[in-house]
Amino acid sequence: MPIISAPQDFHEDELFVDLRELYGWPLYLKCEGFNFAGSVKMKAAGSMIDAAERAGVLDRDSILVESSSGNLGLALSMICAARGYRFVCVVDSRTNLTTRQAIESLGGEVHLITEASGPGGFLGARLEHVRRLVAADPRHVWLNQHANADNWKAHYRTTAPAIHRQFPGLRVLFVGAGTTGTLMGCARYFKNVVGSRVTVVGVDSVGSVTFGGRPGPRMIPGLGAGVRPPIFDPRFVDDVVSVHEADTVRTCHRLARSGFLFGGSTGTVVTGALRWLDRHHPGEDVPAVAISPDLGDRYLDTIYRTAWVQDIYGLDECAAARSAGADAVTPGVN
Repeated sequence: MPIISAPQDFHEDELFVDLRELYGWPLYLKCEGFNFAGSVKMKAAGSMIDAAERAGVLDRDSILVESSSGNLGLALSMICAARGYRFVCVVDSRTNLTTRQAIESLGGEVHLITEASGPGGFLGARLEHVRRLVAADPRHVWLNQHANADNWKAHYRTTAPAIHRQFPGLRVLFVGAGTTGTLMGCARYFKNVVGSRVTVVGVDSVGSVTFGGRPGPRMIPGLGAGVRPPIFDPRFVDDVVSVHEADTVRTCHRLARSGFLFGGSTGTVVTGALRWLDRHHPGEDVPAVAISPDLGDRYLDTIYRTAWVQDIYGLDECAAARSAGADAVTPGVN
């Protein structure tokens, strides 16, 4: 039994769910939601704060400030509470209410952005707000997860090696793209350490610009970006799959009807993985892993609430999600 003294000291890094029985593909889901922050972002948060402390940019008067769609903000608020730092989290109206409330419960200050800004959308508006805060008060320290190499280094050191240990014969890795920290850390590891035999596939939301797509509305926080993250390097990614949010909802409900309550990002990644496998390896037994960033409890008011799904995606999509039948996700259909 582990005994810890700080929230970031615990993370279950060896848990995988076998989705073969559910979907018929040899796809294993690496679950990153089993820590006190409930998401993969605890790794990046700890890595970036530790690096800032080593560099001497943090002191007891510092106020950490970060733009977040929710999960990183929650992770940072936990570590800041444990280490005695003030924390300001800049979120937008898509951030789950429960996540915002949790950040405030941990002592963080939430700044809510309600209007998008030009081509950068809500992310652009959040970043503008952060820049204004930093310019107005020298005590503010911006970790800048979108440009901070210690974001991806966390996954180069932990997430990717854990996958490699469990699946030394891995052929395909599916990683969702938000800030691209998880994607870049895992992709760099498998390309630099393991070699080119592992195909790294980035999974994104339709409406995101990260991989050159056209900007569009997105309602589910986590994956996707209105501004291309500076840490993203396309040389390490072999292929890309984009997923419509309605299909994300279907997959989340399909998984939930099988007893697994995962977050929206997981629904997106699983949908993209199934379609890619069907398109590139139909009928083949190819060892593949997809990364699940978080669990579904903080999405109960959105993707798991009938009225919200009806309002955002229409009654037909909601009915398809609720049915959770075997055809709720159809591999090979875009």
